[in-house]
Amino acid sequence: MKPFEGKRVLITGGTGSLGKTLVRRILSGEMGDPEKLIIFSRDEAKQHFMRVEYQNRIAATDEIIYHNFQQKLEFRIGDVRDYSSIASVMPGVDFVINAAAMKQVPTCEYFPYEAIITNVMGAENIVRAIQEHHLSVDTVVGVSTDKACKPVNVMGMTKAVQERVFIQANMRCPGTRFVCTRYGNVLASRGSVIPLFHEQIRNGGPVTVTTPEMTRFLLSLQDAVSLVFDAIKGAQRGETWVPRAPSSLVTNIAKALIGDRDIQIIYTGIRPGEKTHEIMISEEEAYRTVDRGKYYGIVPMLPEVSGDEVFTSARTGEYSSAEDVMTLKETEQLLRDRKLMLEDASPREVEILR
Repeated sequence: MKPFEGKRVLITGGTGSLGKTLVRRILSGEMGDPEKLIIFSRDEAKQHFMRVEYQNRIAATDEIIYHNFQQKLEFRIGDVRDYSSIASVMPGVDFVINAAAMKQVPTCEYFPYEAIITNVMGAENIVRAIQEHHLSVDTVVGVSTDKACKPVNVMGMTKAVQERVFIQANMRCPGTRFVCTRYGNVLASRGSVIPLFHEQIRNGGPVTVTTPEMTRFLLSLQDAVSLVFDAIKGAQRGETWVPRAPSSLVTNIAKALIGDRDIQIIYTGIRPGEKTHEIMISEEEAYRTVDRGKYYGIVPMLPEVSGDEVFTSARTGEYSSAEDVMTLKETEQLLRDRKLMLEDASPREVEILR
């Protein structure tokens, strides 16, 4: 099954860590050869660097922006916060992956309304464009986060509402399937803990960990992309897909990266809005969680969307990173397998964080 074959795919926030990995995987052809892949974002500098990279240009010149609309990989400056902006790029699009987000927890706490405009109104603008212009969009994927589950910070609160906007959109736009994907912190993505630990180790330490008990799911950018792709292939309307992922003590992540180096770990205390354990399925969602193979699927609570499907709950309680925590040795092996040890990851970090 190759759903993107001959189709037009739009990625909002396409110059972010996830967006760039999505682009590489889509262009590999594993989901089919798309007619057009549109990168929609508001950062012209990131678009410029990405365009140079994909055109294999050693020296960037003004000319590389021309013929943009004739290329398979098309770059569009715009903002999901602006209805007219997103509405102008969507006609003719078959698939939308909404990766545009304000995702830094402290930033959202200091600028909560800005987070609302991006994370909630951005989703509403996508839905509104499809509804008001009667667009023939096949599928919209809302990229969400574990922080939307039992949210304790603004980022999570706005992402939780975004999920509900997309789920209810199945009623407003019956010709389009809206689904969500929810996952935890992504290893080595911009702003994540591994690049921080690497930098602290390079500087001789200490490595800072919030609490000894803190756990996190260990997901890579590739895992996140696979989740999006598999949801496009198999999710029912209104479902939220969650990966079955390994988890580790953050202390063990630090120890694995430090290795034999004489570097101290210090504990700084939990930060405002931070949880000790990531939670991807709440107790309240457990009864409507179904088995989707490598994933859990959370069935929408709206009967108009979920329909008359009879299902067996796949869980009896919440799904958190405190469940089935790996040992230090297992954590180290996973990081080695994914080439995230300090000696492996430096060039990758430079590319991701650019």
